[in-house]
Amino acid sequence: MTNAEFIAQHKTDDVRKLALKKVPDGVDIAFCLQQIEAWQLAHKKIPQWAETEGLIYPPRLSMEQCSSEKTALYKSQVVERLVGDGRHKMVDLTGGFGVDFSYLAPLFREAVYIERQEVLCEMARHNFGLLGLTHAVIRNARCEDILSEIDNTSLIYADPARRDDVGRKVVLLEDCQPNIINLQEDLLNRAKIVMLKLSPMFDIQQALRQLHSVREIHVVSVGGECKELLLVMHHQEKPLCYYCVNIADTMQVTVVSDLSAAPVISQREKAFLYEPNASILKAGVQDALCSRYEIEKLHTFSHLYTSDQLKKDFPGRAFHIVGRSDFGKQGLKTLLSGVKQANLTVRNFPSSVQELRKKLKLSEGGDIYLFATTMSDESHVLLRCEKVKNG
Repeated sequence: MTNAEFIAQHKTDDVRKLALKKVPDGVDIAFCLQQIEAWQLAHKKIPQWAETEGLIYPPRLSMEQCSSEKTALYKSQVVERLVGDGRHKMVDLTGGFGVDFSYLAPLFREAVYIERQEVLCEMARHNFGLLGLTHAVIRNARCEDILSEIDNTSLIYADPARRDDVGRKVVLLEDCQPNIINLQEDLLNRAKIVMLKLSPMFDIQQALRQLHSVREIHVVSVGGECKELLLVMHHQEKPLCYYCVNIADTMQVTVVSDLSAAPVISQREKAFLYEPNASILKAGVQDALCSRYEIEKLHTFSHLYTSDQLKKDFPGRAFHIVGRSDFGKQGLKTLLSGVKQANLTVRNFPSSVQELRKKLKLSEGGDIYLFATTMSDESHVLLRCEKVKNG
């Protein structure tokens, strides 16, 4: 039996159980188990790839770190808008497994993939042909060494490695490879658009201090979890604009350019409560929502909002407030009468979720949502809510 036959026969099997079974002659079981496990991840994360027979996948860590199909598709939409009809050439400086490259390359007449690891280049040579990327040029090199050969490019894309030479995670932009801070001027002189993908753990304001000519910041979340930051750089004089993206069953994009917006502080909670999505909070543009949606903020630092009328298109979760209490015993007893479980959130509150859950003797889950927060008069309250359908 060949490796390909074994993989095809067992690709939906439990890898741990499969590892304990007798291996047919001619099968490299270590390779096959890696491919089966990776295919199962790809089936969920990059289904278009998983549907393509014969692809070779990297180890699990690389699969977990690569872009998803949803975020890669979003990048292609952004690039299509930015470059318009001038799509003659793109260069991916940090090719990696090639997921982002595979969704960006079809937009351009020329597409260059650069990667310093030979094993990934070999994988790309094999996979790109199967994916129909016959125009892809693959270069095994450090991008710093061949940057001088790149010129007159529509797009330069880079996803700097966030691990050092011995595999340790780095948390500063200047420690990533390549060092985009040092290369930024050269990149901008060689491309119409430069797009950088960064970890959602990076400090946006710090990145803005270190990089010039950043015109757009895209904060991309999938299913409510912030997955990546995209920084768009070019020489055109345009004000900085944030794109807060939440991809679930549909895609919601909130564009904010008024970065000096001041919040409207409420004196009390009203009928509805709103919690901005992860992208809004990561971008730090939540206060701009007050004027846009005619809502008010419970406290300067609480990041919870309220209104008398329901705002159905609010970018985040919406709740109907059905009760409130201070933290006196009698008030809590009345508010939580008959409640054994609830979804608990704390915002600008002195106790953690775990501490408060223990105090209130509540298990997790159910249809009741509790928010412990601080009001504008500095009082601590517990708000009992019901989630608005589709909110």
